[in-house]
Amino acid sequence: MSFIDHIRACNSFDRARVVPLIADGRRIGWLRHDNAAALAPYRHVFAVGSDAVRLVAAGDVDRVSAAVDAVVEALVAENRVPKWRNETFDVMARWGEKPIFRLDRGAVPFFGTRAYGVHLNGCCRETGGLKLWIGRRAPDKRVSPDKLDNIVAGGIGNGHGILATLYKEAAEEATIPAQLVDRAVPVGAVSYCMETKLGIRDDVLFIYDLDLPADFMPHNSDGEIVQFELMEAERVIARVRTSDDFKFNVNLVILDFALRHGLIAVDDPEYLDVATGLHRPLD
Repeated sequence: MSFIDHIRACNSFDRARVVPLIADGRRIGWLRHDNAAALAPYRHVFAVGSDAVRLVAAGDVDRVSAAVDAVVEALVAENRVPKWRNETFDVMARWGEKPIFRLDRGAVPFFGTRAYGVHLNGCCRETGGLKLWIGRRAPDKRVSPDKLDNIVAGGIGNGHGILATLYKEAAEEATIPAQLVDRAVPVGAVSYCMETKLGIRDDVLFIYDLDLPADFMPHNSDGEIVQFELMEAERVIARVRTSDDFKFNVNLVILDFALRHGLIAVDDPEYLDVATGLHRPLD
């Protein structure tokens, strides 16, 4: 295991295995060939061609969302996608643009639409050296059960912006009061594109750092994290380098943290791989 192994695992996207999903002449997703073929019966919503799939459902966001969701329900019945807690993500060509439709979170990889999330590095510097709060995901999580995680992380659902998601997830996952979250510093983003069992994950994670006081103790309230541990930052980085203990994309967030805090030496053989591998072009 190495740093670059984690970066490669999160960038297993192969352009030859997909066709673009197009809306109004712009790409909004990547459909694996088998997933594209599965949309052929739904001609009133999608036009499936050899080189692309085009969204043909018309109308406002609500109308297009309803048309796509009817297809998603059919795909659920065919056991091609799961439904996900009635949580939807906005689908758009670029971040900040008006959504084209809302898509059930469980179907996002099937359509390969870009998803956005927020991750928070919970730091502590008051106990001797730089440390990070690390959570352990619940064993019944759908994705990466029992893996290690950031203190706070969550997808940006429909109707929630970056900051709203940060405050929401901080309260639910670690019971961090708003007056502490106010101090969180935006430090950038990482991006990756990978193939999964369901399809393509094309993700962007907005990252924040937050210095927490020595007497702060996180507590989970939504059942998604079962344990927290305050770990020396060097130990966290070493564990990323030598194990598969962390959720796949959390490895990238921690590597970004390590670069920014000088925890990977500039003459480390993997330094340039990490420095160049955390930001996939957003084509």
